[in-house]
Amino acid sequence: MSEPTGAARRRGPFKVGDQVQLTDPKGRHYTFTLEAGKNFHTHKGSFPHDELIGAPEGSVVRTTGNVAYLALRPLLPDYVLSMPRGAAVVYPKDAGHILAFADIFPGARVVEAGVGSGSLSSFLLRAIGDQGMLHSYERREDFAEIAQQNVERYFGGPHPAWQLTVGDLQDNLSDTDVDRVILDMLAPWECLEAVSKALVPGGILCCYVATTTQLARTVESIREIGCFNEPTSWETMIRNWHIEGLAVRPDHRMIGHTGFLLTARRLADGVEPPMRRRRPAKGAYGEDYAGPNADGGTGR
Repeated sequence: MSEPTGAARRRGPFKVGDQVQLTDPKGRHYTFTLEAGKNFHTHKGSFPHDELIGAPEGSVVRTTGNVAYLALRPLLPDYVLSMPRGAAVVYPKDAGHILAFADIFPGARVVEAGVGSGSLSSFLLRAIGDQGMLHSYERREDFAEIAQQNVERYFGGPHPAWQLTVGDLQDNLSDTDVDRVILDMLAPWECLEAVSKALVPGGILCCYVATTTQLARTVESIREIGCFNEPTSWETMIRNWHIEGLAVRPDHRMIGHTGFLLTARRLADGVEPPMRRRRPAKGAYGEDYAGPNADGGTGR
């Protein structure tokens, strides 16, 4: 049985073409690709790539300036934060929540709109495996090109489960019997009709938006279309901790707001969602509110 795509690049001794992440004594990271005969240079000296080729992961190398560097393969969260960018990347904390709460499973058929720089695509492809299907849609050709390069660099070549289409999802979506749809775009509500036709009953829609106005508009549009259950929305924040002897305290900096996530599940055809029991506060919508699509799509 052949190994899954990219697995051989994640284990064993370092080989030519492998990415290496060096960590210096201050915890700073430096990432490069191993090439025979080349040297890695820093302001603290240099060392030959050949010193790492064939060495086990977790080795320590010393530069000509006698500074020790720990050599490991970069984890996927490390890789996506350092990859070349066209658009902003989906942060690992949000990608992890998408994989968990959108229930991405091996062999899943997934549609993604807004491929950006390929960060989320890499996480999704590793989760669904070679037997799954990820069809990514990106409006901008330059973003799609950067994303393709990033994904193929991580997996060591084209991934057999990935298809990338340049164009709008609502105009080009032809996939059927889709298990999951991930929308990372400015106006996900524009795609709801197309998405609802592609998703299987019980399938999950997951949207990633940046602002509260986008979040509110998306939730109201999901309720309006009437073929999803009540959406759930949240955000995640990460704060590291400094631990040095008895000095145990939170770091002064943290990864705060990056975006909002929401999920909703496709209902069976012809089924109406149960009425919500919780009523909004009086005046929450305003006296002149007439529904999420009453403005003709202007957002005002």
